[in-house]
Amino acid sequence: MSDIIHLLPDSVANQIAAGEVIQRPASVIKELVENAIDADARSIHVLVTDAGKTAIQVIDDGKGMSATDARLSFERHATSKIREAADLFALRTMGFRGEALASIAAVAQVELKTRPENEELGTKIVIAGSHVESQEAVSCPRGSNFSINNLFFNIPARRKFLKANSTELSNILTEFERIALVHPEVAFSLYSNDSELFNLQPANLRQRILAIFGKKLNQQLLTVEVNTTMVQVSGFVAKPETARKKGAHQYFFVNGRYMRHPYFHKAVMDAYEHLIPTGEQLSYFLYFEVDPGNIDVNIHPTKTEIKFENEQAIWQILSASIKESLGKFNAVPSIDFDTEDMPYIPSFEQEGLPPPPTVHYNSDFNPFKPSSDAYRGDGDSMSSSGGSSYSRSKVDWEDLYGGLEKASKLNRLQPEQPEEPLFETTFQASFETTTEPEAPAATTLYTGEPVVEKSGQHLQFKGRFILTSVKSGLMLIDQHRAHIRVLYDRYTIQLSQKQGVSQGVLFPEILQLPASEAAVLESIMNELAAVGFDLSNLGGGSYAINGIPSGVEGLNPVELVRSMLHTAMEKGNDVKDEIQHILALTLARATAIVYGQVLSNEEMNRLVDDLFACAAPNYTPDGKTVLSTIKEDEIEKLFKN
Repeated sequence: MSDIIHLLPDSVANQIAAGEVIQRPASVIKELVENAIDADARSIHVLVTDAGKTAIQVIDDGKGMSATDARLSFERHATSKIREAADLFALRTMGFRGEALASIAAVAQVELKTRPENEELGTKIVIAGSHVESQEAVSCPRGSNFSINNLFFNIPARRKFLKANSTELSNILTEFERIALVHPEVAFSLYSNDSELFNLQPANLRQRILAIFGKKLNQQLLTVEVNTTMVQVSGFVAKPETARKKGAHQYFFVNGRYMRHPYFHKAVMDAYEHLIPTGEQLSYFLYFEVDPGNIDVNIHPTKTEIKFENEQAIWQILSASIKESLGKFNAVPSIDFDTEDMPYIPSFEQEGLPPPPTVHYNSDFNPFKPSSDAYRGDGDSMSSSGGSSYSRSKVDWEDLYGGLEKASKLNRLQPEQPEEPLFETTFQASFETTTEPEAPAATTLYTGEPVVEKSGQHLQFKGRFILTSVKSGLMLIDQHRAHIRVLYDRYTIQLSQKQGVSQGVLFPEILQLPASEAAVLESIMNELAAVGFDLSNLGGGSYAINGIPSGVEGLNPVELVRSMLHTAMEKGNDVKDEIQHILALTLARATAIVYGQVLSNEEMNRLVDDLFACAAPNYTPDGKTVLSTIKEDEIEKLFKN
């Protein structure tokens, strides 16, 4: 039997490793920028072309490398971070496994120029597909300059699965923001196709957050600071009133490294219990400092998942520290009667006894003195015991009773009207045709409380359901979900046919977005215009909303656009049909009639007719039940006894 096990060539092994480390252009930028930070760089510039598919360039002013180190850095597991296995549990650097440069060189064309500070000449190395093409001495600034061209040029299958430029650029911006947030002392710049997206100068942490996400966030952040022997937690959390359903900025960092941690996320949400509506999100930027020996960062290829030794204790510390910040900054309503800075309330200070009240009267008044305009006779005057009379205004009694006599005559002329019952309506089959020429007999319904409104063929119950009689029994329709179904189909047609009607606004609304969200908005701008939005780019992540779709008046256009944008970001789809589905569903949910809205008979008829004109009236676009039928035999069973 011949041997069947053999060693893989280095080029193939590097490509396999690249499949774990280098997934997209954003992965390349993450690895190169982290290496620059480990090299003590204080200024890092990132330039991308076609969202990194064509070219990526990362320039730093760090330590640089000698000729030998530059050549050796592209070998697998070549690293300056660790010497032995024990070093894995005392890591304080970003990279350590020595796979980044080898993986990049295996799937791209790489050019490196680097020079350490103590040497006059630097080194230039050109590598393509793990093959070293040239190495020579060059004159270059101190630091390193990596140029990555034609990513996945030798693996067409991997390149084919890259997303659209807008999606890949959004991923690049996300990775860039994560690194910039944890290193505010480093200057960063990012250019896309020669257009500047970021130019971040060294600052403190709060200033760095505002520089990335906008100054509007400044009034929303509360400081968190706690120092224990187990963990140090610092950073910022948002005020409860800033909670929203989508688009919150949520970041955890441990020892200068970004991480995802659902368990700690629950600790943050636990601190806001009963302060925000269920299902809404809050922004937070929280930084953990722990002993490197108490965490393991090597459990995931991208090192975004980290295992803690004392997670439960840290959970309690984190939740308590956030609750303390909410109370300290008066984010939680409270009444404090012991505060020293009470508002001044003036008190009434009297000097001596108040003066007694004075009585003013007319000393010449005599009620028994005859008046010059007094009148006598026929009961028109009222005589006193002395026979004198005093004056009083004359009342026109005939005019007073004259109005009553006229009203009485009108009532006698009008015929009596029979009283109508409190509730009277007719159940008729609404959707099935019948050959009987006459309508079924009317059925009078009466209840002690008005829970059913009189509405012809359809009845509205509790401001939520529409009831109608069908051949098989009684049908109940959820009015809100039915309207979503109708509007979704309508908006989908408008998007596909580019027939959205735009309604101009009197005063344009300004939408401010961070660079990562602005890149996604640009990718769906045509779809937004198709449905009726009129947006103009003002630069710097600002957009003016000049027009909105007809029919959504009264809604907040900024929040509406932001909701559609965040939904598109969550779905992660760049296919046109998928984006149209997201936009249509978001608009339908935002503009559908709400529960509790009383509908007229005409409105219910129109809604039911529109619903059954849809291709799938039974369910909403996201799979929720729109209507249900109670069969006739089930109703009869209720009245057997």
